[in-house]
Amino acid sequence: MKIEEVRSKTDAELEFDMGNMKKELFDLRFKTATSGVQSPAQIKILRRSIARIKTVMHERVQGIGGQEPKE
Repeated sequence: MKIEEVRSKTDAELEFDMGNMKKELFDLRFKTATSGVQSPAQIKILRRSIARIKTVMHERVQGIGGQEPKE
């Protein structure tokens, strides 16, 4: 997920997306431990997407960079 996509979403949408990504990340890690994953790079992509969401949410709470909480 690109940063422009993250910034264009509301807080509720970001929380929903982050929950889905965390579940998907857990599933990928579980599959890696048991049988192997088709695309190990997907774990890295998910981790970075979650970090982007957390960063934007923190910016909105702190009022950094002109990011205001959307409702």
